[in-house]
Amino acid sequence: MEALDQLLMACHCQSINLFVESFLKMVAKLLESEKPNLQILGTNSFVKFANIEEDTPSYHRSYDFFVSRFSEMCHSSHDDTEIKTKIRMSGIKGLQGVVRKTVNDELQANIWDPQHMDKIVPSLLFNLQQIEEAESRSPSPLQAPEKEKENPAELAERCLRELLGRAAFGNIKNAIKPVLIHLDNHSLWEPKVFAIRCFKIIMYSIQPQHSHLVIQQLLSHLDANSRSAATVRAGIVEVLSEAAVIAATGSVGPTVLEMFNTLLRQLRLSIDYALTGSYDGVISLGTKIIKEHEERMFQEAVIKTIGSFASTLPTYQRSEVILFIMSKVPLPSLHHPMETGKTGENRNRLTQIMLLKSLLQVSTGFQCNNMMSALPSNFLDRLLSTALMEDAEIRLFVLEILISFIDRHGNRHKFSTISTLSDISVLKLKVDKCSRQDTVFMKKHSQQLYRHIYLSCKEQSNTQQHYEALYGLLALISIELANEEVVVDLIRLVLAVQDVAQVNEENLPVYNRCALYALGAAYLNLISQLTTVPAFCQHIHEVIETRKKEAPYMLPEAVFVEKPRLSQNLDGVVIEFLFRQSKISEVLGGSGYNSDRLCLPYVPQLTDEDRLSKRKSIGETISLQVEVESRNSPEKEERVPAEEITYETLKKAIVDSVAVEEQERERRRQVVEKFQKAPFEEIAAHCGARASLLQSKLNQIFEITIRPPPSPSGTITAAYGQPQNHSIPVYEMKFPDLCVY
Repeated sequence: MEALDQLLMACHCQSINLFVESFLKMVAKLLESEKPNLQILGTNSFVKFANIEEDTPSYHRSYDFFVSRFSEMCHSSHDDTEIKTKIRMSGIKGLQGVVRKTVNDELQANIWDPQHMDKIVPSLLFNLQQIEEAESRSPSPLQAPEKEKENPAELAERCLRELLGRAAFGNIKNAIKPVLIHLDNHSLWEPKVFAIRCFKIIMYSIQPQHSHLVIQQLLSHLDANSRSAATVRAGIVEVLSEAAVIAATGSVGPTVLEMFNTLLRQLRLSIDYALTGSYDGVISLGTKIIKEHEERMFQEAVIKTIGSFASTLPTYQRSEVILFIMSKVPLPSLHHPMETGKTGENRNRLTQIMLLKSLLQVSTGFQCNNMMSALPSNFLDRLLSTALMEDAEIRLFVLEILISFIDRHGNRHKFSTISTLSDISVLKLKVDKCSRQDTVFMKKHSQQLYRHIYLSCKEQSNTQQHYEALYGLLALISIELANEEVVVDLIRLVLAVQDVAQVNEENLPVYNRCALYALGAAYLNLISQLTTVPAFCQHIHEVIETRKKEAPYMLPEAVFVEKPRLSQNLDGVVIEFLFRQSKISEVLGGSGYNSDRLCLPYVPQLTDEDRLSKRKSIGETISLQVEVESRNSPEKEERVPAEEITYETLKKAIVDSVAVEEQERERRRQVVEKFQKAPFEEIAAHCGARASLLQSKLNQIFEITIRPPPSPSGTITAAYGQPQNHSIPVYEMKFPDLCVY
């Protein structure tokens, strides 16, 4: 073999093909030997041959035997540990030699065929798996060891990297599929440590533009395992999470929405499995029982993956993903029917919660300078319609999502607790001037936001977390999106919330009323210091100090604690404990704010969306109070008493409408009959009368619009009491001949 090796090294490139066949036969004989030393000797000779670059390919040369034999040596189970290690090392080196010899030459044996990959890749993974977890290190190629260790795992890793690094676009699938099969066969998804390590090696080794192919393979594998145990699916999802984050630095390509679609589909399947208790929806004798806590673990893994991947995407792609997820949320509207029945309601609720959790993960850290593009109308409408649902958990998620979108300077954590600080400079708030785009956004959507905040405050199922989220939302709107008009409206809104607690038409519990008082105090304390109007600050400070002495249950420091101190009697609240709208409008009006607008109490406009979002059952009687406001009186708006719509009134309206239709049909019949049978003179007279009536009305309109209304004295009194004659209509003016064209 030494002689053959020397002859091989001495051969010129042009004549090497004449010698190689004999050489490879000799190597094959050595590899077939049962003696380890001869196997190692044959491998070393083959490696030397593999390192020689040939100018001309050999069309008839086959390496099938060498792939099979080297793969077999990689799985050696020799009794002597040292010999076993040497044989495995030789097998890995042999495979590395085969790859180097064939991978770049399309005319030679195609090493990327599944028949070869199914042997090479599992052999390398088998040796890679033997490494102890304590020796595991970052698989980044930048952290290569300084000197080669005599360790099969290290060598297998380098060989795998080299193999994947040489893979072309069309060969990635054949290289990745054996990895997935190996992990399935050896149940390596559940501990997931090795699986994650494998795919980190893969993602760092392949060319960046091929990353999306690996992601597609993992997504397909997840779909194929949709009925596997939750732990297996969770392992695949976590591997997908790690791979996707690495892939995002390269090119994810068209797989962005495909990935999110697959994950959301798996989320819905998991919810169904947890509700039904089986993969088929029917529990029989041989059905595998599903553990609910394992499904919940899988759902959390999916949500985490959605968030981690979305955080790496550019802004425009995150916006698309956000709209895509929101479109999947089942909503109680005419266009998105909800599933009925107890199981259907549970499925709807769980789906809503999981998708909103995913949306919260995606929106966290989302930076977008233009709020119009961050919160487009179709998205905001759908999101706010969920803000009025009866489920407290869903409402809280919606508030958190809104906060994460609006908070662009990282101020959210500074409002995590509600308090009345005497000096807010300790918060070190990052405040920028409201941009033109933000002003346009607030002009378009501010009333919609205020209405949902107001109605959210009135919910009886609110907890401390809800009030903290509402306070954070109000504070962040004031910092991020506020101009003078927005500040005025927010103050009106908070004063209206104070009225809700005072009047208590909603029959709120004592805690909720105290919480609303405390919320108003905390917000007005903040906004007064942000506006820096001394008289406004003084009024807010006086009311807070009065509450501290005589009514601490109306301040956040006493309400939003583990054991809140509440008052049993909130009906006799004196005016000194309340923030007065008249006083605030007076002091702010003197500083240039719109005092007329400040004097108006805030009243939200209820829409059909609010009623739909409550998801009332069919059996409940819904009494709609229709209030008709008369706007004719300039002094004061007079309200007509509310008309209650009951079954009888609805029935009467239907019957009346039928009678009206009959009368209209009869009138039309008479008109047609008249024009068919009446003499021409009668029809002409009738039409002439209508034409003259129309002409007289038009003349009256022209007279009013062209001539000013006459004053009682016959002349129009202009400014400073100077009389002014009637103006002459244009069509009555006399123009000189020169002006006529």
